[in-house]
Amino acid sequence: MGIQQYTKDGVFDPAAISVAVKTTPEDIATTIGLTFAELEAGMQTHPQETQKKLRELAEILNKVTPRFGAAVVAYAWLRSEPLAGFGGMTAMHLLLRGQAKDVLDYIDAVDAGVHA
Repeated sequence: MGIQQYTKDGVFDPAAISVAVKTTPEDIATTIGLTFAELEAGMQTHPQETQKKLRELAEILNKVTPRFGAAVVAYAWLRSEPLAGFGGMTAMHLLLRGQAKDVLDYIDAVDAGVHA
């Protein structure tokens, strides 16, 4: 389906993401390191920062969903599967630390056969 499933009216939308991964917008907020109130406020007061966090989540989900066959499974992987070479941290841990690029690079390395 592509990254568009995570958007509404041209912006990354926590409600659209939550529908795609079968969870709540509150859970999406937690996944990107915000409370739901902070997420809602951030959409208005700090849209660039909030959109960056949502975009990073959407990019990771979009990249791994084909591997798992469903966005909900990709989301579970993001939240629970420790990544090799990151000291037991999950993609979510790295996302929370501002290291989304490291997650995307890791996924590319796995796809290239580096982390088999």
